[in-house]
Formats: sequence, C-alpha cells, structure tokens
Amino acid sequence: MKIAAIDIGSNAARLLINEVLPKKNGEDYTKLNLLRIPLRLGMDVFTTGEIGETREKMMLDTMKIFSDLMKIYEVEHYRACATSAMRDAKNGQDIIKKIKENTGINIEIISGDEEASIIVENHIEDGLDKNFGYLYVDVGGGSTELMYYENEKLKYKKSFNIGTIRVMNDLVTKEMWKELETEVKNNILSKKPILGIGSGGNINKIASLSKTKDGKAIQFSTMNKFYKELSPLSIEERMEKYNLRRDRADVIVPALSIFNKILSSAKITKIFVPKISVADGLIHNIYDNLKNK
Repeated sequence: MKIAAIDIGSNAARLLINEVLPKKNGEDYTKLNLLRIPLRLGMDVFTTGEIGETREKMMLDTMKIFSDLMKIYEVEHYRACATSAMRDAKNGQDIIKKIKENTGINIEIISGDEEASIIVENHIEDGLDKNFGYLYVDVGGGSTELMYYENEKLKYKKSFNIGTIRVMNDLVTKEMWKELETEVKNNILSKKPILGIGSGGNINKIASLSKTKDGKAIQFSTMNKFYKELSPLSIEERMEKYNLRRDRADVIVPALSIFNKILSSAKITKIFVPKISVADGLIHNIYDNLKNK
C-alpha cells in the first residue's frame, strides 16, 4: 500500500511517500520519496497576519507538484495537514479552497495539540528504556511541541507558539519564554534521569555537523557550543563556514535557542535525534486508521 503525507509547516512544506507492507510482527515502512519546499509561510503570516500573493502562488505551485507526484507513485491514501502559519493566516481558508479546486488536495488546518498527537503516532515510546524518562521536543517554524514519556506512557504534551521564524522576527516575548521555562520545570519531573528526543530539520543538521552517529546522543554542551559559534556569524558566514543553505542558516540559531532553553530547564544533558517528523507520524496515522476499520 502506498501512502503519502503532506506537512505544510511555517518554514517548509514536505511530501513524504511511503510504501507500507504488513509483516508477521508489524509493518515495514519504505520511503519512496521525500520532497521539501521552503515556502516560509510564517515570514508573511507572523508579521502581516496573512499569506501574501507571492507565497500563495508558491504554495499553489507546490501543491500541483505534490499532486502530480502522488499520481506518478500511484498513492492510494494521503493526508495533508497545515500547522502554525496556516492556523494564524486570515486568508488560510481561502487559499485551502483554491488549492482544492486546482489540485484536488484537501488540506486540514490542525491545532497544536493535534500536531503533537500526530507526532505521537510515530510510536516513539516503543522500546524506550524504562530506567529513563524521555522529553520529545519538536521545533518548527511557528511552534514547538513537547511530549514527556515515562514507563512507555505519555505523561504530558503541550504546544507553544514559539518557533524559529517567530524568534527570528522578534515575535517571542520575555513572557512567552518564561511560560515555556515554567511549564518545563513544573511538568517535566521524575525520579529517573531524563533524556531528550529531538526532531526537526535544524536538530537533524546539528546532528550532522557534530558528526553524531545514528543511535548516539548529542551532548547539551555540544548544542551550547554550536549556539555560541553560530550566533555571532552573519547568515552568509554560516552558509560558507558550515556549508548551510540560506533557509537553514537563518533559522538554525533560533532553533538552538529553543532547544537549549528547554534542555536547560529540564536539566537534560543529552538528546537523541532519530530523524522522525510530523510527516512520518501522518503516515503511521493513516495506516493505523485503515487497519482499524
């Protein structure tokens, strides 16, 4: 069975196409294609309240490409979800209607809690060591989702309107940072040591830059080191020194500031980066719903 997930975030839109094959003890998920387009909807929405004409056209063109790819791959089921920027855009529903008329793609605008729930569909609790608590941190362009697991159970989840594009545009107030810090300190508590699990393109890039091997954790001290190294540099200097794309070079420092605030507030010394995302969670969500019918 071929399944597609479309994740329209504040920074980028992603199309993930998987083939899912049932096995005796579960399913085999094979990635057929992953396409990422840096639409940067949040750059418009978080400053003007709506998506401008240029980015609206980019979004429509992107969805046409996604629709064509799903046809080429003979996708049988899909789900398209939009998150923080589309939640805040005054003209979000109008654009969704145009996309439906022109491409056939039906886009759902989901809440922060729904976004966190979709990420949970990755079943990251499976196989976690019961001797530890785990704080899952997903940092996007418009929001950050937190989920805390202990004894393979979800104990806490919350979405915050703190994301890389909001930070980059000075739209996160001291009060918002304080609320995040207080929430983490009051709710991420355990007698067990707590480890971090991180997702999002920025922490994937930090894992790559730090040459962290699969299955190994990034130390909090390493996250701090990169923040101190990258912060004083211009976007062009980050691009040249670390071989970053422009749309990564500008948001990587805001992402590090968010991760570091959360890790320090929870007193977490290391974070694992399994490279899972909202799109992966959507694939699991679609398949599980089909299986349970």
